[in-house]
Amino acid sequence: MKAIGRRSVALAMLAVAGATSTHAERRISIEAYRDKMKGGWIGQIAGVSWAAPTEFKWKDAIMPATNMPPWTPDTINHAFGQDDLYVEMTFLRSLEEYGLDVPIRQAGIDFANSGYKLWCANAAGRKNLRRGIAPPDSSHPRFNRCPNDIDYQIEADYAGLISPGMPNSVIALGEKFGRLMNYGDGVYGGQFVGGMYAEAFFEADIQRIIAAGLACIPAESQYAEMVRDMVRWHGENPGDWEGTWKLCQKKYRETPEYQQASNGGIDVKINGAYVLMGLLYGNGDIDKTITISARCGQDSDCNPSSSAGVLCAALGFSRLPPRFTERLDLETKFSYTAYTWPGLIDTCEKLARQIVVREGGRVEKGADGKESLVIPSRAPKPSKLEFSWAPGPIANSAFTPEEYARVRFKPHPADVGGDDPTVRVQGAVDVLFPGWKTTPNGKDMSPGYREEYAGRSHVVMTHPLDRQTGATLSKRIDVPQGGSPRLEVIVANHAKGDFLFVARVDGEDVLRQKVGGEKAKWRSITIDLGAYRGRSAAVDLVNQPDGWSSEAAYWGAIEFKQ
Repeated sequence: MKAIGRRSVALAMLAVAGATSTHAERRISIEAYRDKMKGGWIGQIAGVSWAAPTEFKWKDAIMPATNMPPWTPDTINHAFGQDDLYVEMTFLRSLEEYGLDVPIRQAGIDFANSGYKLWCANAAGRKNLRRGIAPPDSSHPRFNRCPNDIDYQIEADYAGLISPGMPNSVIALGEKFGRLMNYGDGVYGGQFVGGMYAEAFFEADIQRIIAAGLACIPAESQYAEMVRDMVRWHGENPGDWEGTWKLCQKKYRETPEYQQASNGGIDVKINGAYVLMGLLYGNGDIDKTITISARCGQDSDCNPSSSAGVLCAALGFSRLPPRFTERLDLETKFSYTAYTWPGLIDTCEKLARQIVVREGGRVEKGADGKESLVIPSRAPKPSKLEFSWAPGPIANSAFTPEEYARVRFKPHPADVGGDDPTVRVQGAVDVLFPGWKTTPNGKDMSPGYREEYAGRSHVVMTHPLDRQTGATLSKRIDVPQGGSPRLEVIVANHAKGDFLFVARVDGEDVLRQKVGGEKAKWRSITIDLGAYRGRSAAVDLVNQPDGWSSEAAYWGAIEFKQ
């Protein structure tokens, strides 16, 4: 495929400095709008479907080219169950049902009532909403330990696809839906991506598309700094994306200043850089764009979904190779949504028409009966500058009793909130394993209640305090004289780690067993208490670190039997 035009380094830097259209109005036919909007959705679908098997398998490492899965025309239909797509369709549904003026609190209720599984900032934000913390506080760092995660960045595509040439609409949608789960750079990443989509309806040059996205976010933010770095490094190393990857790794992964409020490899800046890596070095080729973004590692299916989405919006559906479109399923609904492919496209067109009028534009019908969107060109007005590691005050926002009554999923009594992991663990233990007490837990992996883990419901997760100090659950048990007294424990490891399970009675080790393997697995462990008949025994169950990689323990049951 012919590459979308590359500019000189000087022109690229000028564009990224904030060049915008000087036209008073922009015009695009409904036919062309639908073509590009459909292209954007196909790009998302293709990117996430193709790279899904690679997700988080290469962390802080470049994936070998030989590990990129093959593409077949049927791969396009592997995305109907992808959270990269159905989460943002929740936001589309709120706009469709309640209108463009849907209050952020209603958006929060809709998100709280979603039935799919979530991770990272999405999970933290939704958990806050279900506890009654209304937006924007649901994403505030005081309540949400994942404010800079990638989540809204991978969900903001919809904002650009229904806002052709309207960056301020993209920014406003980010302030409404991005605030449900993200803060600071976490919001800016989504506004940047949405801004690129919005420009892709009118611009084919990737450098100018990036410049338009950059103009949508505060210039002083670290995310904006990352965008400028990526453009500069590409200009200095136009044929060496792996060299640029190393520069990016050194600054945005290994420098503490750029890891503040970071949740490791899910941080929005490093993954946003990998979106740009695909766009800048893909040279307008869909396969190359997806492959480079995927091979950068980390969230390696979300990132090519974003880069390919922007590229394919610029190209348009009609210019995509048939292998990306010929097998597309037109009847299956995206999981947890009301939308089939045709329904999704029609909904986006309907909302885009409304937004154009809302922004002061109009829909015109020509002499041939064909309609066009006439869109006023307005400079973007970015959100205010915020830093997740030095956040502003909270809004003290809470759902009213009437609003909270409409939240269908209330937290389980064991689901205790707060920033202190030990408090969260103890709150869960008090409900699920009465009488047991925990020692201090480390913050890694967010210990506490889990609604479900590895097929088991209502679980407590602990995490060692540090590399030497385990997390211990303790209880004094009065062991009766008769029977076969024993403690039966059901415990599991994290899918990507292991730990040492230690059982102590009256201070002495009675069992040491490694819990781990290639996947999460529940194990039943029996601790014989026969030697302690007729006595009161102090029992300690220890989640002891064994190395330092995903050292969490998941506790499904602790039962005394005889």
